[in-house]
Amino acid sequence: MLQVILSTDKPALTRLERARRSSLRDAERVAARILADVRRQGDGALVRYARKFDGLDLREVGFEVSRGEIREAHQQVAKGFVGALRVAARNIRAFAQRQVPREWQSSNGAGIRVGQIIRPLDRVACYVPGGRFPLPSTVLMGVIPAQVAGVKEIVITSPRPAPEVLVAADVLGIRRVFRLGGAQAIAAFAFGTKSVPRADKIVGPGNRYVAAAKKLLAGECGIDFVAGPSELVVIGSRGNPRWIAADLVAQAEHDPDAIAIFVTSSRALGLRVQKAVQQMLSELRLPIARKALARQGAIILTPDLDEAVEIVNRLAPEHLTLLDDAVRFLDRIESAGSIFLGGCSPVAAGDYASGTNHILPTGGAARLRGGLSAADFVKAISVQKLSRRGLARLRPAIVTLANAEGLKAHAYSVDVRFS
Repeated sequence: MLQVILSTDKPALTRLERARRSSLRDAERVAARILADVRRQGDGALVRYARKFDGLDLREVGFEVSRGEIREAHQQVAKGFVGALRVAARNIRAFAQRQVPREWQSSNGAGIRVGQIIRPLDRVACYVPGGRFPLPSTVLMGVIPAQVAGVKEIVITSPRPAPEVLVAADVLGIRRVFRLGGAQAIAAFAFGTKSVPRADKIVGPGNRYVAAAKKLLAGECGIDFVAGPSELVVIGSRGNPRWIAADLVAQAEHDPDAIAIFVTSSRALGLRVQKAVQQMLSELRLPIARKALARQGAIILTPDLDEAVEIVNRLAPEHLTLLDDAVRFLDRIESAGSIFLGGCSPVAAGDYASGTNHILPTGGAARLRGGLSAADFVKAISVQKLSRRGLARLRPAIVTLANAEGLKAHAYSVDVRFS
């Protein structure tokens, strides 16, 4: 049963907040051993872990998927699948194109010009989970922004890539798909092995061991962010209870640890949503969603929507839906991974085809950043050019500050140009 909590019940709200902060400590201990093994033994460790965790013999099937397997995958996907991919890809690409930082130059005064140039990363690895469901949409979300940014080589890794994943990669022109998953896949692309190229950055969602590996390697290899269980918060006091329930249930079917919360000032609507959720779970027979909603699902009753907004900003959820009567609060939302406005904007639209990215921060990380974007795949490099006159104008400030820091050679490097 989806629990109903009063916003005045501070202990219950605290328990809910703590439940969404999945601990990576145990996973980190396991991941650390795997990372060390891959660093020391390379391909040998990858072969051993693939056999242990994925039931794959990489020596027999190969580290990479063959072109023949990809051609066969095209025969296995549903009719209309490629067309749907192209619709989604077009919208994702258009959105990503607006995200690339621009090069610019500007004068800071006589004889001083500053600016930035943009350079793409050389190689990116996109991790696609191989768990309960095939996730071709994650291929689109990871690959397209990197392509828009101009990344020179993009590879995909997935422990047992489904036909839909292989076809999505092929439609996007990706030629290298690896059969690696878990923490060992992250290690392989962070360090590089004989069979696996080292990547500048690794992006994409995964289980807690993937998240732990990314966290441990963040200083050695670029990552997008450490992502935990998926989250949705819906706020509003007027809306269709079945639509609201459908979004909560859809979020909960991701994972037993997924979080789905409805915050409302209408007790009547809250109870109708609770009833609709129960009916939907029975109709659709979704054991994973039922488990997630029983553990981390909630309806929070507030005296007004102003308090609902405060709760949202405290949670900083991955997905946030503002129902029609709550859209007016958009300017007051400070932290969320992706926001959906109005009753006809289901989260599933952003998951697949509206164009926004579904690789998003969780566990409160939306306080620090938004979702994956084309800007994550480039380097913005500062550039400056000073004339002798321009340097002369700055000389007093540079020399004074350098001497204040005790860096005499810094000061001298400027003064020597005028001696």
